[in-house]
Amino acid sequence: MNTVQLQTKENYTIVQINRAKVNAINHEVVKELIATFKKLAADTKTKGVVLTGIPHFFSAGLDVIELYSYDKAQIASFFTDFGHLHIQLATFTKPLVCALTGYAPAGGCVLAIAADYRIMAEGEKYTIGLNEVAVNIQISSNLIKAYAFWLGTSKANQFILDGKLLHVKEALLAGLIDKIVPLEEVVPAAEKQLQKYLRADEVIFKNTKKKLRAEWLSALEMDSKKDLNEAINLWWEPSIRVKMKAFVDSLQKK
Repeated sequence: MNTVQLQTKENYTIVQINRAKVNAINHEVVKELIATFKKLAADTKTKGVVLTGIPHFFSAGLDVIELYSYDKAQIASFFTDFGHLHIQLATFTKPLVCALTGYAPAGGCVLAIAADYRIMAEGEKYTIGLNEVAVNIQISSNLIKAYAFWLGTSKANQFILDGKLLHVKEALLAGLIDKIVPLEEVVPAAEKQLQKYLRADEVIFKNTKKKLRAEWLSALEMDSKKDLNEAINLWWEPSIRVKMKAFVDSLQKK
């Protein structure tokens, strides 16, 4: 794999997203994560997973620069697979801990909110949140439900409409993350939390996780063509393309 690296431990696996400078998510990343978690779900030796990124960037979100160049078939395929990846992670029955090694906005947050526990690197500059409205990308019903599961409906609505990115301490207070540690301790702390989960009986943990997420998962739209078509149509809306082009140009100048 080109963008995902695996480190196998005694009874769990560390999955690292490792793509370029900021770990931006393109279609290759999505397809490799889908393949990875499908394999890990079926692997009886893997009892749990730590999902992490690179120093300073868990993931900077979608690679808007690359996605902007996709044609209609490519963007439809990307949105379909990205939605599938979120559902795959949200319904992953084994313990899943996110080691947030820095920035985790938008697409990075989409991956993180599927986990059972999130540990984030301390630092005033790091942020996390679903800021799709602020960057003119249509958010899906499934992501709104996931956000509300962790934050509560009121805060989720407020933050999503504001396109708000939360700094680390804000995220902890809001319940979006569970723990803050120095950057170099993020992955070890995530492993420690995962090992705590793994001390529980495997079947009991699985059943309990399913019960805890029952309301959330029962509301998931497993194949929402309406949501998908809406996102695709808006992606190609001329007025939105103009705004997107300006955003892409600003990113390319950095």
